[in-house]
Order: sequence, then structure tokens, then C-alpha cells
Amino acid sequence: MQPRAVFEEFAAINAVPRPSKHEEKMIDYLRQWGERHGLTTKVDETGNVLISKPATPGMESRRKVVLQSHMDMVCDKLVDIDFNFDTDPIRTHIEGDWLTADGTTLGADDGIGCALELAILAADDIEHGPIECVFTRDEETGLSGAMGMKAGFMTGDYLINLDSEDEGQIFVSCAGGRNTTATFNYQTQEAPKGSFFIAAQLKGLLGGHSGDDIEKKRANAIKVLSRFLCQEMSRYGAKVQLCLLQSGKMHNAIPRDGRFVISVADDIKEQIKADWNIFQTQVEDEFHVSDPCMSWSMETTVPHPIIDPSVARRMIWSLQAVDNGVFAICQDEALGGMVETSSNVASVDTGRDKAVVVSSQRSNVMSNLDNICATVRAAYELAGADVVTGDGYPAWKMRPQSKLTQLVVDTYTELFGHAPIVRGIHAGLECGLFSERYPQMDMVSFGPTLRGVHTPDEKLLIPTVDMVWRHLLLILKRIPQRED
Repeated sequence: MQPRAVFEEFAAINAVPRPSKHEEKMIDYLRQWGERHGLTTKVDETGNVLISKPATPGMESRRKVVLQSHMDMVCDKLVDIDFNFDTDPIRTHIEGDWLTADGTTLGADDGIGCALELAILAADDIEHGPIECVFTRDEETGLSGAMGMKAGFMTGDYLINLDSEDEGQIFVSCAGGRNTTATFNYQTQEAPKGSFFIAAQLKGLLGGHSGDDIEKKRANAIKVLSRFLCQEMSRYGAKVQLCLLQSGKMHNAIPRDGRFVISVADDIKEQIKADWNIFQTQVEDEFHVSDPCMSWSMETTVPHPIIDPSVARRMIWSLQAVDNGVFAICQDEALGGMVETSSNVASVDTGRDKAVVVSSQRSNVMSNLDNICATVRAAYELAGADVVTGDGYPAWKMRPQSKLTQLVVDTYTELFGHAPIVRGIHAGLECGLFSERYPQMDMVSFGPTLRGVHTPDEKLLIPTVDMVWRHLLLILKRIPQRED
């Protein structure tokens, strides 16, 4: 577990509850940490924290570097795990070269970036020019920390974002994104007399990050369940009525489980079960590579009120129709054929009088982001939903002739004997917003290897933390002089 200082900081961070939009304890922790170490610490009105460290002797004239991570984490857990993200510390363990958590997200996205920053701030044996370490809040559910940051809060020349998940890859561009929320209003009704009630559940999908993992063609629990419901409602008409549909938790995650409750006429109940078994076999065959561990169940349940049949039908039809997955591939050769534009149906929840469907759209080309948002919006509006598309966040455009990128590539090659991959990422990074507020700031993003982010399978490849640490220290040592 090297470097020890980084993992000690990470362990301390993981004892501090920090769900997105509820980072108050983490903000207090960082403020007290900076003050305890005698470093200038400030918190802006949004809740972002900046801790400054002066240059080591002889390096005062170097360009100022901003190291940046987000303090919040995605909170997801296995359904049978008893855990409260508002109070409980993350429980971690080691599996070979991987650090993981016990049935919950690990918080390495982006707690490990925060830990790297704190370890650098605490060190007294490394060479560096002036440093600003920035910790933004609420990156995962709206980038509101970066959005609320005013120009002038950061004063550096270079910015290194530590929120990437593939060691050996240097990111210089990211997608912009928006969320689209469709609301179906309805009144519930009593089920037809003689109805038989069936509850079904799908779980065990891999899910994953709706940007970084969208090209892996993993099953989406909402699309799978609504597909079955559309099939059965088309086949049996009014004999099948929807009572409940729930799936997905986070706007930026591919839903990995879900459930529905339907009322069915007594004379088709056995056929519904047979259809479910056939459907299960078909879907497992379709996704036998990407999702080999699907778990299916169907059983009788207690009576439920039904959703207005007209609204339920239109909602299910829209979920069948709405675009999901990869929409376009980047045409820019410099970005290596990565995903350019995508959409992910992230969550659906039927309540007493309304169903809310949230989806996220991403693109590295803002005009195509407009296009995919309009495509998704049209599907829901045709179904009679009230639709709102958020303002979202901008794409981060690659900077030609970036001096920081060249420095990062050169130092990596010197350390490890081969050049890193320089690429864009389909996920959103706060660099997109920073590039609007700080157009002269040169930026890159990199970090240690993570897998399964935004899911309880999240894990951190331990040896890559030391690689990123060594790389950061050499970059800081080689930062050039100011030209003024």
C-alpha cells in the first residue's frame, strides 16, 4: 500500500460521510485539515475548498499549479447490505492488487484524488512551485460546485484534474452533458375484478458509468423491463395493467436492477410466467458477454392499485422507443474513434400520482448534444409527458499545442519508458466548466486505475496509485518558470 501517506489520507477521507449534495462534513474536515497544517484555506459560497501551499525554497518563480478533485461520492450499495451513507464509514478490504469496499461504492471516485492532494500538501520532502489544491463539491449529481465557482477563486497557470480512471492515459477533452426529466401525471385506479398480481425483479447487471462505460453495450435494467412490459401489454391488451415500475438511482449510472408489479387477468397468469421465462433466455443470450450474471425472479404479490391504463401504456411505449446507448462516434482522428454522443435512461420511479423518468445525454460536440436531447425529448412529449431538459455542462475542447500536455507526456515517458495515451473521454469532467471561467488556464486530467465506478463493484488498482504519485512529483519538479 504505497505511497503510505496517500492511503492514510484516503482511509481518513473514507471515514467522513460525503454523499453528493450533503458534503458539509467533508467541507469542515478539509477546512480543519488545512488550518491544522498551517496552510491558507478558504471556502467559497458554493462550498468549494481551496488550500494553498507556498513554493519550496528556490522554486518561487515557477508557474502556479492547481491540483483539483471533487469531494463527493456516488452512494450505491447492494440491496441486502445494511449501510447508511450519511453516518457510516466506508468499509474497505484488499483483493490481490485491488482495494474495494464491502458491498458499497468505494469512494475512490474521487476520494483518491483528494488523498493525493492532501498527501502533497502535507509532505515536506518534495520540490514544487506554488500550489493550490482545490476540492469541489457535488460533482456527481450536477457539477454544482464547479458551476458555482466564480472566476478568480483559483489563480493558477496550470490545472491537473485528478478525476480520471485509467492510469497511463492523459485526458485533454471531455463530453458536455445534460439531464432530461420526463414526468407522467396520472390517477391510480382499482384493478379489474378477479385480477392476479405479479411482481418481477431483475438484478445482477453490471451497470457502470453512463459515460465511460456506455460503449460496452451493457444491459440497461429499465430498457429490459420496459421491453417485456411493452411486449406483454401489446400481446394481451387490457388484461395486463401496470401497478409499479422502479429502477435506477443515479442520473449518471447505467441502471443495474429494477422491479415491476402488474395486474393480470386470471386466465393469462400462467402464460405471463411462461413469457417471462422465454424472455429471460433471450435477453441472457443477447448480453451473455457484457452481463453474464443476470438474476431474474417472478412471484405473486398482494393487490396494488393500477396506474391509469392510458398513461401507463404511453409511458411504457416511450421507454421502448427512447434512444439509449451510443448515438455517434467521434470523427476527429486525434480522439481515436471514441464515443461522441450517447444517451442513457437512468431512473424511473412510479409514485402515487406521477412517474418520473430521468435520462442523461452526453456529447463532445455541443450541436449534437442539442440533437440527442431533442430526440429524447420528442419521444417523451409524444407520449404526453411534461419534459424538462437541464442546462447541463459544456464540453472541454482539446487545446492545440498545450505546454502542460507536453510536459505531462515527457515526464511520464521518462519515468516509465513509454509514452502515455493522450485522448478524450466521453464522461463529463469539471474541466469543461473551468475552461469557460479560466480560458487561459492549461489543463489535463489523469489518475489511478478504477473499475466499476458508481456501483458497489467499484475498485482501485493499488499499484497505479504509486505510479500517479511519482508522476505528479516529477511534474511539479519540472514546472517551468513564469515568463513575466
